[in-house]
Amino acid sequence: MEKILEDYPRNERSNLIPILQDIQQEYGYLPENILAEVAEYINIPFASVYGVATFYNQFRLKPLGKNVIRVCRGTACHVKNSANILIALETELNIKAGQTTRDKVFTLETVACIGACSIAPVININEEYFGRVTIKEIPKIIKKYKNMAKLDEEKLAESAV
Repeated sequence: MEKILEDYPRNERSNLIPILQDIQQEYGYLPENILAEVAEYINIPFASVYGVATFYNQFRLKPLGKNVIRVCRGTACHVKNSANILIALETELNIKAGQTTRDKVFTLETVACIGACSIAPVININEEYFGRVTIKEIPKIIKKYKNMAKLDEEKLAESAV
């Protein structure tokens, strides 16, 4: 955190957004205690920093899950029943759009348009796209990522021994 702030002059309010962007890039989200440090550093009220952090949807106040699932809600996907794809994902993960699973393996989001209308309905998990996805495919897709997360945990446990 100190290293990020060193790049910006103290008490310079105009640097708030770049500072928040750098912090989010470093931490993956904006921890509340860090926002308080930023407020003190640039000498503005915490409420102002919090207001900027919550105004722009590029900023997150909670950490993301290891796998971020984005469900396209654009016109083509809407016509091709993406609402039911979203419901199937919410049911499978036991979370609502905008939430992260308790084990932090999945975050579920909706986006206005992924830009892959020709393969609607489409979802994206991290960098992988699933086009013309059906409700029946959802459990299989989720299982694949759960297995990958389990393998990563096992590798981490082995390396710790």
